[in-house]
Amino acid sequence: AEKAIVLDAATGRVLYEKNAGERSLIASTTKIMTALIVCEQCNVLDRMRIPKEAVGIEGSSMYLKEGEILTLQELLYGLMLNSGNDAAVAIACAVSGSVENFARLMNSKAKEIGVKNTGFKNPNGLDEDGHYTTAYDLAMISAYGLKNKEFKKIVSTFQTTIPGSEKGTKRYLTNHNKLLNLYNGACGIKTGYTDDAGRCLVSAAQRDGLTLVAVTLNAPDDWRDHGNMLDLGYSIYESKTLCSIGQFSY
Repeated sequence: AEKAIVLDAATGRVLYEKNAGERSLIASTTKIMTALIVCEQCNVLDRMRIPKEAVGIEGSSMYLKEGEILTLQELLYGLMLNSGNDAAVAIACAVSGSVENFARLMNSKAKEIGVKNTGFKNPNGLDEDGHYTTAYDLAMISAYGLKNKEFKKIVSTFQTTIPGSEKGTKRYLTNHNKLLNLYNGACGIKTGYTDDAGRCLVSAAQRDGLTLVAVTLNAPDDWRDHGNMLDLGYSIYESKTLCSIGQFSY
């Protein structure tokens, strides 16, 4: 991998890094922030009618049709499993009225989380000047997201079905994140790819109460990289309870 990091999701302690502070294109791993904002700030069961602005977006898609009605939760599954660029635009329009307004919300959330080397221009990760982050910032955003139950449920789902609706058809979605089946304890979270960004991947795993987050950017062999990085993390780091509520430690 050109850039990589693995850290403890609870404390942010870095267990391994390679060029983790260098700015990079991040492709569809951008959608981690998009999903996080919806899970935190919206009722995911709210329904919306798909606008024409969200139809026919280039790249990966859940093939939305103008006028069909879906819940925000269904759009989140299309966003995080199918990596739908159209779902990202639909969400942006529903939450903020436009892609530009939603991007400002993404940047505001990044500052709130505390990352300092990140700039968002769109909700889907299509390459654009001024759209970037670092492996470290992306890992911290992801660790923050995993604290949200709805977010964690969605990104850990391997397959789901979205029933047909008005002007829409039933959809069968499969998560692009192969680590959910390949790595013991894997619990998310997002793949990404563009020609300029290369293969990007954020993964997370949970074992014995310890959650690790791994990120690779521009990594031709990312599945193997993540397995090795997570294995390294679990081999050198463990979580221990020093004392419980009502106990004293001397």
